Amino acid sequence: MTDTPARLLKLLSLLQTPREWPGGELAERLDVSPRTVRRDIDRLRELGYPVEASRGSLGGYRLVAGAAMPPLVLDDEEAVAIAVGLRAGAGHAIEGVDEASVRALAKLEQVLPSRLRHRVSALQNATVPLVRGDGATIDPQTLTTLASAATGQERLRFSYRSGDGTETKRQVEPYRLLSTGRRWYLVAYDLLRADWRTFRVDRVSEPFATGARFTPRPLPVEGGEGGGGEGGGGEGGRNGQVGDPGDAARYFARSMAGMQPELRLDVRFAAPAEFVVARLPPTLGVPEPDGENACRLRSSSMDSLEWVALRLALVDCEFTVQGPPQLVAHLETLGARLTRAASLGQGPVHR
Repeated sequence: MTDTPARLLKLLSLLQTPREWPGGELAERLDVSPRTVRRDIDRLRELGYPVEASRGSLGGYRLVAGAAMPPLVLDDEEAVAIAVGLRAGAGHAIEGVDEASVRALAKLEQVLPSRLRHRVSALQNATVPLVRGDGATIDPQTLTTLASAATGQERLRFSYRSGDGTETKRQVEPYRLLSTGRRWYLVAYDLLRADWRTFRVDRVSEPFATGARFTPRPLPVEGGEGGGGEGGGGEGGRNGQVGDPGDAARYFARSMAGMQPELRLDVRFAAPAEFVVARLPPTLGVPEPDGENACRLRSSSMDSLEWVALRLALVDCEFTVQGPPQLVAHLETLGARLTRAASLGQGPVHR
């Protein structure tokens, strides 16, 4: 291989496999002399790649962790596997898969050759994921389109379905994507309404990057009214750095606060704290020990009554809700409904 840049990329791809490569094997793979391999290793080191060498009959070269993340060189199979994995995680808003995962997916899909993009889509369409039923399923392509537009400061057009089913056309300047673990949201400036909005991504369809660039506006992080699936934001207050995730999170929290009241939870579980922590979503808070084989959760939640009640029941132990009153009332109604369902289902079993 006489093309030096191509040879360096091939060498880097081999070294990124977690093993130690003897110099002779690298020379054979690259069809060059061992001396050329040594020179190429020196070139990679000059570029910042931390390549270690060990001496002896079993010695060789390997790439180790350095101070910075080097560019990855992936073969076709590796690229397809990573893209499918990121799509599966991002599309179902799994806890722990946040904005960074979507940015990585957007970068990868941007450079995927068409033949590999087709393979990723085919694998995705042929796979039925088993995910929790308390989150919204999202087309990963929608997420990557929104993320790319926000990063590239490019205006977006899309259709949006509100909570009551009304369909509208929107043109926005995307600011930031946010994940709550169950759902994805887009914070953006709505050009037609001349105001900030928060959009639920699972209600977005047909997103299209227009190609028109924009200068990001400062996000109002204090004051103003909130929204919900689509929320508003007022003017005034401190303006943070454009694109700052902390400002976006504060704006989102205020926007959601205008959608539904905050639930101040006070729940006692008849089980040790470690048992409950393993079964309770971290977004609901962390219970503290409260006597022998018991714990108590005191926290706040912006989630719906229905979802909180369901998650408490799924902890699979006895519990007592001290507050808020509306959650107590909802659990009483739900318990009566479930009791009726069980009694109606009783009867002779026909074989």
